[in-house]
Amino acid sequence: MADTKIPSGTAGREPGAVDRPGRPSALLNLRRTRARATTGTGRLAALLVSPTLLVLTIVVIYPTLMALNESLYGAKGLDPKTGFITNTEPFVGLKNYTDIFTQAGDRFWNAFWNTTLFTVVTVLLETVIGVAMALIMHKAFRGRGLVRASILVPWAIPTAISGLLWRWIFNADGIANVLVGHQVLWTADGFSAKIAVIIADVWKTAPFIGLLVLAGLQVIPKEVYEAARIDGAAAWGRFWHITLPLVKPALLVAVLFRCLDALRMFDLPYILIGAQKNSVETLSMLAQNEASNVRFGPASAYAVLLFLYVFLIALAFVRLLGADLVGDGGVSTRRERRSGRRGAVALRRAEVTA
Repeated sequence: MADTKIPSGTAGREPGAVDRPGRPSALLNLRRTRARATTGTGRLAALLVSPTLLVLTIVVIYPTLMALNESLYGAKGLDPKTGFITNTEPFVGLKNYTDIFTQAGDRFWNAFWNTTLFTVVTVLLETVIGVAMALIMHKAFRGRGLVRASILVPWAIPTAISGLLWRWIFNADGIANVLVGHQVLWTADGFSAKIAVIIADVWKTAPFIGLLVLAGLQVIPKEVYEAARIDGAAAWGRFWHITLPLVKPALLVAVLFRCLDALRMFDLPYILIGAQKNSVETLSMLAQNEASNVRFGPASAYAVLLFLYVFLIALAFVRLLGADLVGDGGVSTRRERRSGRRGAVALRRAEVTA
C-alpha cells in the first residue's frame, strides 16, 4: 500500500480551501479578523457619538445657520427704493457686514478690543490664582474641606447674582471706596469700570480653574515627590519641574474653556456697569443692543462675527497645543504609527519570503 504524504502547511485545512501563491492563509485570516474588528468598532463608535452630534446640530449648527441667514436681511420699515412701508425684511446681502466696518466701525472695534482685553487679563489672572487655589486645596491640613468649600462658593453663585453683589460693593458708599480711602465712580463709564469688571470676573471664575487643576494634582503619584525630596529638590523646583508639567493637560483644558467663556462675556458687565457703556461694551452686548432695537439683521451679523472670532481662537488653541491637551496622546500616536509602518514592512517581507 503506497504511502500518501501530506504537504506541510496543508494539514487541518478545510476542504475547498485554495492556496494563493505568496500569501500564507494565516496572514489572510489575520487581515480578515482585523478588518471585521475595525468595521465593528467604527459602527459602535458612530452609534455612541450620534446623540452628541444630534444635540450639537440642534443647539449649535442650526442656530448658527439661521443667524447667518438672518444677517443677510435688513430691518422692516420704509423701503428707500419704492417709498412704501414693507412688512417683510428686505434682502440686503452683505450690507450689514459692510456697515459694521464702515458706519458702525468705531463701535464695533471698541467692543472687539474690550472683549479681547477682558479675555486676556481675566484668564491670565484666573490661571495664576486658580493654580494657587489648587495647591492650597491639595495640601493635607485640618479644615481642608471647609477651605475647599469656601473657595468653590464664588463659582457656584450665578453670574447675575454675582454682578448684583459686586454692584453693591462698588457703589459710591460701598466697601470698595472705604478700602481705597477716596471716592471712585466704579460703575460709571471709564477705566475704573474695566477694573471693576475684571475684579468681579476673576473672583467669580478663578475657582473653576482651581477645580480642574486640583483634579490634575490628585492623579500625580506621591512617589514622584518623595524621589525629588530625596534628590534634594526644593519646593520651587518640585513645582516647576514636576507639578507644572504633569498638571499641564488639565491646566490647558481649563484655560481653553475660560477663554471661550470670556469671549462671550455679557451678563457680568451688563448687570454690574450697565448697557451702552463704551468702556465695558463687549461684542455680545453689542449684538443684544441691536436685537433689542429690532435690528435683527445687524444683530445677527455681530453674532456671526463673534462666532467666527471664538471659533478661530479655539482652532488656533487646539492646533498649537492639541498634543498637550491629551497629555502624551500625540507622542503615543506617533509611536503607534511608526510601529504600524514597521509591522507593515515586516509583513511584506514575510509575504515575499513565503
